[in-house]
Amino acid sequence: MNQLSRINKILTSYFAVLVIVVSIIAYLFPTVFLAIKPHIAFLLGIIMFGMGMTLKFDDFKIAFVKPVPIIIGVTLQFLVMPALGFLLAILLKLPPEIAAGVVLVGACPGGTASNVMVYLSRGNVALSVAMTTISTLLAPILTPYLILFYAQRWLLIDPIELFLSILKIVLVPVVIGLLVKKFLPKIADKAEKLTPFVSVLAIIAIIACVVALNVENIITMGIVIFLAVVLHNLLGLLLGYVTARIFKQERKNCRAISIEVGMQNSGLGAALAHTHFSPVTALPSAIFSIWHNISGAILASIWSRKS
Repeated sequence: MNQLSRINKILTSYFAVLVIVVSIIAYLFPTVFLAIKPHIAFLLGIIMFGMGMTLKFDDFKIAFVKPVPIIIGVTLQFLVMPALGFLLAILLKLPPEIAAGVVLVGACPGGTASNVMVYLSRGNVALSVAMTTISTLLAPILTPYLILFYAQRWLLIDPIELFLSILKIVLVPVVIGLLVKKFLPKIADKAEKLTPFVSVLAIIAIIACVVALNVENIITMGIVIFLAVVLHNLLGLLLGYVTARIFKQERKNCRAISIEVGMQNSGLGAALAHTHFSPVTALPSAIFSIWHNISGAILASIWSRKS
């Protein structure tokens, strides 16, 4: 194993720890990270480009060969998480901007971290990758609509602007990465070795900036936001698994669906909140990014010990 592979493995294995450490530093020394603010959307675009290069056109075949678990999983992802976010915001009486932020992260598609957790949990990785890919492709349409549907009572929502943002910072980079992988495989292979390293640094930078922008909000509302995020994630994991079992999916599919439903592309949530709303609206996404990697790793550890 070369030096870069070792670094990638360390960053991936200790991602949650690194995020927590950097978040604490950003909380104590916020001015260090404020310069990242104008570059949040660009950083997310780099992450999504890297995601595109990890995909292959063969990944889409599962959608046609075995469509039922994908339909169940993607439907649950876009039904369960936004609705849970809305209900938690009402029950916990969250302030408007925080409530909208919880709904926003719930309306996001799956992220690449979920694929890693499914692999570690001995779930169906092909299903996980297919769900992440398809939910990402559907995000420009479904995410703005869901945010409008659930969050318009708290904030003024412009679904067209959200659609264009997701198209620009998510879909276009993913498609470009996919095309590079297909038509320039040698370049893609070299770039792919750097993808985990760059993606981890980019998401850590985004989270650090969101924390730095919200020091006062963390002091006043940190506990209630954390409670909302933890409940949101855990209920998503639970409902994803239970519903998949109700539809008589095999256990490795249930594990994949559970993790895909419960883990969101929180980087996208933070970028959209920062671009269209306010720094405090991005805070639930930042905390979600920290927590879902912790809960996902714990769940994967438990499931990996079972046949």
